[in-house]
Amino acid sequence: MSNKTDIQVIKIGGNVVDNPEALERFIGDFAQIEGRKILIHGGGKIATRLSEKLGIATQMIDGRRVTDAATLEVVTMAYGGAINKHIVALLQSAGCNAIGLSGADANLLPAVRRKPVPIDYGFVGDIEVEEIPIETLKVLLDSGLTPVFCALTHDGQGSMLNSNADSVAQAVAVAASRIDTTHLHYCFEKVGVLRDVEDEESLIELITAESFASLREAGVVNKGMIPKIENALRAIEAGVGSVIIQHSDNILSGRGTTIR
Repeated sequence: MSNKTDIQVIKIGGNVVDNPEALERFIGDFAQIEGRKILIHGGGKIATRLSEKLGIATQMIDGRRVTDAATLEVVTMAYGGAINKHIVALLQSAGCNAIGLSGADANLLPAVRRKPVPIDYGFVGDIEVEEIPIETLKVLLDSGLTPVFCALTHDGQGSMLNSNADSVAQAVAVAASRIDTTHLHYCFEKVGVLRDVEDEESLIELITAESFASLREAGVVNKGMIPKIENALRAIEAGVGSVIIQHSDNILSGRGTTIR
């Protein structure tokens, strides 16, 4: 994948987390990655199912979850509890000494609550990348632990905040890049960015800022892939060594869409 001294930041999507077989395969591959590594996970579908069981309505606007007080409790239980600890337990069973973290732990992901205009998303946080305590992150990595972050941040005033997992991965990768060369992987259920979402052979191997604009205008890249690529480009601009969007089964092979 890269030099053993490099840091690998890998984000897995909710569809992988929600699929026991896919998650087990991913965990086995992730455990084989040598050197310093960080895992970030989503889990929106599980949070939605838990909300339904508790009789709490799920409200989405443009694909983003509105996080009122009741929903904040749900995502804290789901992301920071059930999902995070399940992944950590699987990693331990695979011989990877992991530690589960939210953004409040060791103040690792400080954020500000998003302003309520033009849309009030509730308790949603935008990460203050410059405030991430890099030395604390370095201590964790150098101790041989693998941090496993859920998509929860905090406002420093006693409130947890719900944050986008892709944005968490981008922020953590930028912070890690100030420690050493860092590579960011967005892993999900597709082989990468596809020209035709129904054709796994239509992989776009390279996307630049210029080609992204053309692909977006042509409608080839749309919906949830747009913010993922935007996060990837911001990571590159901020000093991350490389970004790849790939299938969760391909973290060892390296196949996917490179963002440059």
